[in-house]
Amino acid sequence: MTERVVVTGVGLITPVGVNQKTTWKNLVDGVSGIDHIQSFDSEGFESRIAGEIPEFDPLERLDRKVSRRLDRFAQFACVASLEAMDQAGLDMEKEDATRVAVLIGSGVGGILTLSEQFDVLREKGPTRVNPFLIPMMLTDLAGGQVSMLIGAKGPNFATVSACATGADSIGEAKAMIERGDADVAIAGGTEAGICPIAVAGFNACMALSKNNDDPKGASRPFDAERDGFVLGEGAGVLVLESIEHAMARGAEPLAVLAGYGSTSDAHHVTQPAPGGEGAIRAIKLAMKQANMAPDELDYINAHGTSTPLNDKTETEAMKGALGAEVSSKVRISSTKSMTGHLLGAAGGVEAAVAVLAITKSAIPPTINLQNPDPDCDLDYTPNITRRGVIRATMSNSLGFGGHNASLVFTAFEG
Repeated sequence: MTERVVVTGVGLITPVGVNQKTTWKNLVDGVSGIDHIQSFDSEGFESRIAGEIPEFDPLERLDRKVSRRLDRFAQFACVASLEAMDQAGLDMEKEDATRVAVLIGSGVGGILTLSEQFDVLREKGPTRVNPFLIPMMLTDLAGGQVSMLIGAKGPNFATVSACATGADSIGEAKAMIERGDADVAIAGGTEAGICPIAVAGFNACMALSKNNDDPKGASRPFDAERDGFVLGEGAGVLVLESIEHAMARGAEPLAVLAGYGSTSDAHHVTQPAPGGEGAIRAIKLAMKQANMAPDELDYINAHGTSTPLNDKTETEAMKGALGAEVSSKVRISSTKSMTGHLLGAAGGVEAAVAVLAITKSAIPPTINLQNPDPDCDLDYTPNITRRGVIRATMSNSLGFGGHNASLVFTAFEG
């Protein structure tokens, strides 16, 4: 029998907090992290709002020389990984480093450094381009830098599946532990893509909210007046272990990672398959792997981007996967209403929320849900946190390219 995989640590950096504690408090308090863009002059852009993290200081955890050679997305990954390891009590000096894996993905990698160095090239010439440009921009270097930072010598690569990246990284890490390739995995997603070219690009494909007059109310999943997602940044990282390894070192499991499902729509570059067909299959696969009936699920952290098509289709998918009766009763929320959409980091952050919902016995709300869309008629936990025992949760992630990923977590019972 395959050993169960447990979560022993959580690291979070989000627009509502630079660590797990602050992020969770603000999520359950319904605090929005969306505001007008500060990192560049957004005058003339259709969207001038984002979920930035101006208070993030990598030097609180990283050496100055190391930090200067990392793009912001890799800084996020390193700091979030250290926080997750702290909670897990993972001491690399006591571990077999060859049995510790790192799977941290990103949707757009070092786009900040790349876009900045294009300016340097144009203005100052090719000899002035940063010699660290290539290692700073490569998507795999988030996990690569974490691996070097902590000395992990097991499998190390980056999953890239757009907005399903973080969830797929965690799911593939689970499979890696189950097949015996690692005892421990540092897994999740990271993103730092708030820059002119990214905002302009997402605007060009009509994905972003243009509600510039009301930043904190702009991300409104499942609301009839939603007009697009709000770009965010940050990282979500979990420490995963085989139950045998966690028990041997006296770690305290936070939850069991019980199921993972991954599918492709094979339909359209940006639009989900009609009726959420691909997402339905991912949810069912995750539930089957978890050996769980639909009515055992207490909470779903929905992908819930606040785009007109995604929210409607995801609603159809949850109904199709769980059945009409169960889907009408299960509690659902989209924390993107507060964090914005963290692209490749979204699945990592929201998996962490699904774990914390179990350990904290609370469901963060979907804020800004004032005028429910008739096509989105499930229980989205509007505006107010609900508290009570949570034993089983799911996190859904859907990405450009037709990627669908679902993760199921359950309470650890020894």
